[in-house]
Amino acid sequence: LLGRLARHMSISQLFLLSPRGDSIIHRDYRGELERSTCEIFFKNVKFYQGKHQEAPPIFNIDGVNYMYIKKNGIFFVVTSIDNISPSLAMEFLLRVTKVFKDYCGVFSEESIRSNFLLLYELLDEMADNGCIQGTSSDTLKAYIFNEPVVIEKKKMKFQLPKFNPKTTSSDATNKPISFKDSKQGGRDEIFVDIFERVSITFHSNGNVLHSSIDGTIQMKSYLSGNPELKLALNEELTIGKERAGNYGVVQIDDCNFHECVRLDDFDSQRIISFHPPDGEFVVMNYRITNDIKVPFRIFPFFELSGPYKAELIIKIRADIPENNSGTNILVQFPVPKSTSSVSSTTGIGATGQSTEYDSKKQVVSWKIKKMTGGSEHTLRSKIVLTKPSTTSVKKEIGPVSLQFEVPLYNPSNLQVRYLRIMPTSSQQQSNPYRWVRYVTKSQSYVCRL
Repeated sequence: LLGRLARHMSISQLFLLSPRGDSIIHRDYRGELERSTCEIFFKNVKFYQGKHQEAPPIFNIDGVNYMYIKKNGIFFVVTSIDNISPSLAMEFLLRVTKVFKDYCGVFSEESIRSNFLLLYELLDEMADNGCIQGTSSDTLKAYIFNEPVVIEKKKMKFQLPKFNPKTTSSDATNKPISFKDSKQGGRDEIFVDIFERVSITFHSNGNVLHSSIDGTIQMKSYLSGNPELKLALNEELTIGKERAGNYGVVQIDDCNFHECVRLDDFDSQRIISFHPPDGEFVVMNYRITNDIKVPFRIFPFFELSGPYKAELIIKIRADIPENNSGTNILVQFPVPKSTSSVSSTTGIGATGQSTEYDSKKQVVSWKIKKMTGGSEHTLRSKIVLTKPSTTSVKKEIGPVSLQFEVPLYNPSNLQVRYLRIMPTSSQQQSNPYRWVRYVTKSQSYVCRL
């Protein structure tokens, strides 16, 4: 019975394919399928069911189940002839990508090809005869003996100005975890990232219909000796149905913590204690749905200027502090099926902006490189139709979606008060570096017309 149960939870193969379809890594756990599954998968993932379309994450061809995810252009694929749990297979693939990044530092095709011996060793420890074993970077450390080959990013032709010595590049976290206790790894340091993903739905008049924040406190440690850490958050922090106090109180709906976290002082002082495991890990997840500061507001204006013409004006306003800037801003909206052409213009004197109309997808895209707090930008799109306009034309336009990223800012005002590293015998004379970064990104940011 146990043998049959294990078989129904086992995978047959795991392989990695480049964007061109080349096999980078191929691990056959059970020897029950041919190596040609790589070619069969790549052919069907690009031309699923004979059409020029991408395949769903899970599909079956000739009795073989294919389950895959795509990370940095690389396909991570598992196959099985048994009816294994799809969620188990997908979670395993996600864990594989995380472990690979922890041990290689940089996640790219070049780093994978340069570290294939290390990665094969990891795959052998993560699954035995197709049965999934440990997938924790911290646990695997005791069984891995190959050292990573560090891949550095290619140098630019021009020289960038030197950074302030009190800051560090975001690429500093791209070090393998095996350098944590190695002399090659350099100084002791720890990185804390507060990521907040904002979801907002606007009415056409600009009012907010729905809003939420999904937040994550993520950490990566390069401290020797594995010392105890104490992370302090806002003192005025309320959770769930706790009664909010005065102005400035941060109220979150719910939260959860990593298994290594101890909460002895959390209720009284909002301090969490833990020994950080190896690799990148999430210390805390939280969600907020009350009184969210809106980083960007969208104001659409639609009118029919003739039987074959329509016009849509979109104004974007940055409601973030003036010393902050939104980057990688992308505004998109679909147009009616009967559209023959779209001409878009931005505001007078606007720089770092571009517009594009994709006639196949019938989507207009507006890109803004940078937008400082308090500024406004406007897009005017004139739509030409092949058929006389009707009342359904407005229903076919929109919604307007917005993507953005705002560094050094978080709308929830959740702050790290301090990060204390409790000294160990090996750290009596050292003062580890602590880096804290705040980043806000859009998740589902739309405005109805």
